[in-house]
Amino acid sequence: MKNCSLLLLLLTFVAVGCNSGKVSAPDVIKPSTFVVDSTDKFPVITDEALLTLVQKQTFKYFWDFAHPVSGLARERNTSGDVVTSGGSGFGIMTIPVAIERGFITRAEGLQRIQKITGFLKANTQKFHGAFPHWINGSTGAVVPFNTKDDGADLVETSYLIQGLLTARQYFSGTDAAETALRNDINTIWQGVEWDWFRKNNENVLYWHWSPTYNWDMNLPIKGWNECLITYALAASSPTHPIPKIVYDNSWTRNGSFVNGKDYYGITLPLGDAYGGPLFFSQYSFLGLNPKLLIDKYANYFNQNRSHALINYNYCKTNPLKYYGYSDQCWGLTASDIPDGYAASSPTNDQGVIAPTAALSSFPYKPVESMKALKFFYYKLGNKIWGEYGFYDAFSLKQPWFANSYLAIDQGPIIIMIENHRSQLLWNLFMSCPEIQTGLKNLDFQSSGI
Repeated sequence: MKNCSLLLLLLTFVAVGCNSGKVSAPDVIKPSTFVVDSTDKFPVITDEALLTLVQKQTFKYFWDFAHPVSGLARERNTSGDVVTSGGSGFGIMTIPVAIERGFITRAEGLQRIQKITGFLKANTQKFHGAFPHWINGSTGAVVPFNTKDDGADLVETSYLIQGLLTARQYFSGTDAAETALRNDINTIWQGVEWDWFRKNNENVLYWHWSPTYNWDMNLPIKGWNECLITYALAASSPTHPIPKIVYDNSWTRNGSFVNGKDYYGITLPLGDAYGGPLFFSQYSFLGLNPKLLIDKYANYFNQNRSHALINYNYCKTNPLKYYGYSDQCWGLTASDIPDGYAASSPTNDQGVIAPTAALSSFPYKPVESMKALKFFYYKLGNKIWGEYGFYDAFSLKQPWFANSYLAIDQGPIIIMIENHRSQLLWNLFMSCPEIQTGLKNLDFQSSGI
């Protein structure tokens, strides 16, 4: 089975590609045999109608293609019984969007969340309250992600809890069904032993724990990357919180995650050169509203907007001269590539564009994201638009077009388009009283917290 959300492997890609801060051309750039046909492949509709269409079509991945027993999201469209905890968290967040946009009824959405939550609570293997990366959607048993990754994955757990808390805030009715749902979500949320993942009370959180190999994976969760949500939730836990020193020492590396350099005339407050793959500014911020996050290190909306704009300008400038890159065809992030999977970025550019990268940047750069959406849909729609929305990735220089869908790439498209349109998910997640308290404890300062 091809791996898709290889977050551990991605760290290797990012570390290799980003630390130098240099953009190097590959040994050989083959000329493309593909020429973009500039005719529209579908009738032109209004921008708002197009956004709704993309959300509705993409939602089918989580609704129609959900695992029939658990209701959880399959890792990818070829995964069979393998479901993903993090991708399911993203899928859970799409349900309020679908209800508000009229794709499903509130009763249908509630029933699905009840099914998911019941399975997570009663059937799924957990390790000190944390979930594995991959789960058998029929039995709830862990499916090893790799040999030693056969237990808890704290980051994937974070994405799942982010989704569950968003659902808890949405289903706020006083009737028995919605009250019971919130109680079940609280049981799952309060059961995660975030502080236990300090491994003998160290001032760091560790990504993995295995019942067979214990702490052998030995991967501390340090910033800047996609894991801010893990520390936000760990600091917010009403039952197993971490103290601020863990956040300072591990996540911020005592402030050494600061960048401050300019790329294409744009200052990047935090992180590696050129910002890394775009999922860094997306996964944690499906629920965390960067507009309400300011601390001594950054204004986090400016951080994410700068990251997106650097990625856009890199593709527009196209230093490696890949066919097809432009101000309409941009977006480098983790995705399938012709021979596997990679965390694409300006420092690890393999000529592959992933639609999720630009489309999940709508809150940060709506004009540039709309240009990309129109190009993807109208000009390339006959190649990359399918049953569950846009396929995962493509390369015009090859040419190559994926036929895959990945939960972790489809979910952010729906969610971040909605945060651009209405801030629905941001408003729901940030309304959690525990989150407000936790962010204050981490010294985030904003009028919204």
